Amino acid sequence: MSDSPRGGRGDGARRWRRRLRLLKRTGQAAVVAGAAVGAKRALSRKDDRRPVDRPIPLPRERSASRRIALLFLLTTAAGIGLLVLYALGGQVQLEGVLLALALGGIGFGLILWGKHLFPHEIVTEEREPHGSDVRTLETTQELIGESEEAITRRSVLTRMLLGALGALAVAFVFPIRSLGPSPGRTLFVTKWRKDMMLVDENGVPIRADTLEINGVVTAFPQGHTDSADSVAIVVKVPEDVLRLPAGRQGWAPQGNICYSKLCTHAGCPVGLYLADSHELQCPCHQSAFDVTNGAEVVFGPAPRPLPQLDIYADGAGYLRARGDFTGPVGPGFWNRGDGP
Repeated sequence: MSDSPRGGRGDGARRWRRRLRLLKRTGQAAVVAGAAVGAKRALSRKDDRRPVDRPIPLPRERSASRRIALLFLLTTAAGIGLLVLYALGGQVQLEGVLLALALGGIGFGLILWGKHLFPHEIVTEEREPHGSDVRTLETTQELIGESEEAITRRSVLTRMLLGALGALAVAFVFPIRSLGPSPGRTLFVTKWRKDMMLVDENGVPIRADTLEINGVVTAFPQGHTDSADSVAIVVKVPEDVLRLPAGRQGWAPQGNICYSKLCTHAGCPVGLYLADSHELQCPCHQSAFDVTNGAEVVFGPAPRPLPQLDIYADGAGYLRARGDFTGPVGPGFWNRGDGP
């Protein structure tokens, strides 16, 4: 029979097949398929009742922020206290305690910051783009508000950290000043000036005929017998043994020749004179200098000759200087610019 169940099902199937063939002919099959997929997705979103994932707040974050702020305040106070204590004269034990508090406050504050305020894990879930429902929008707004609060809190902590570091840096200014004033040009010059008279340790002027051949005397600039860097040594040698460097032929009137008494190795006083070899010797490390040849080094660790003083005899026979030594006296230093 035409209205039997089997016949009914067969007729229905045949009708659907005819409709699909018709849709294919008219180009609407893709539209139907797309609508079916969209409806399926909409239904799946509607049926998905799982809660929206949201980051779990870090434990005791606000409490940790307060502790970090207190530690940075401790560092700031300790730095200011160190500055004041040092300006008042200082006390080594208290300075050590304040320095420990300042550095400890910064250290523990940074440890707590990294432990409690930095996110421990970032998880990204891949999903297809879709519209947001009301509940998702509300959750997002809550997360944005919490993020703004955390950012504000951490900005305050960052400023407090910078303030603590600034206070500690200022406290270090005074210890740096303890290194002493800048030497300026003092390492390059002494008290010797043009036409200044040579005197002995008692302030008695030295004449060109004061010394015998191979005689030695310690000399100072007149009025500056207490100047350690200006001390010189005058040696009298036969004029025919002199072999001074070019341009220094007139620097040894009547055989009197003058050099700095400070060894160029370690600054010890060069006070030993060997007449047979015409050498000045340093008793500390046995450096030896040839006085007839511009005090060139002939033995020992000294890196350069003794600086020479250009002297002359005035009309009355007194020895005077034409200026300062030929170079900085004593041991070398890093910014000499002319050797070690």
